Amino acid sequence: MRLSALAATLALVAASSSAALAGPAEDLAKSRIDAIAGADLAAVTAAYGPTATLHWVGGPLDGTYSQPGKIKEVWSKFFAAQGAQKATVAATAEAANPKGGTVSVDVTFAGKNTVKVRYVLLYRDGKLVDEIWQVNPAATY
Repeated sequence: MRLSALAATLALVAASSSAALAGPAEDLAKSRIDAIAGADLAAVTAAYGPTATLHWVGGPLDGTYSQPGKIKEVWSKFFAAQGAQKATVAATAEAANPKGGTVSVDVTFAGKNTVKVRYVLLYRDGKLVDEIWQVNPAATY
């Protein structure tokens, strides 16, 4: 009986630990999407770690950017092209452990253009270190 109580306690602790880890990266991603929708260049660029890389796949901004100035330039171009916009999240998934968290989001940014994106963000120590902005025009969300 004691062994089963111990096993149940360990299972509960393990479940609570993973639940405690599931969330911070997703919260950062949601804040980031809000900053992008609001064209808040300062907030968007401040989220990056010092060696971050942005992979923009598809559309006129297609390319890989790993210098802070180039990343800032890409976001400036996106904000200028979109104007005022609204973000609508269709789905979000997070995977996290003590080393970092990855968030995948299906999101539509509606401004001057409607841009559907599969957005993948990798966070370590609260900073964005790798980012994939996959333009996904065929998406049905």
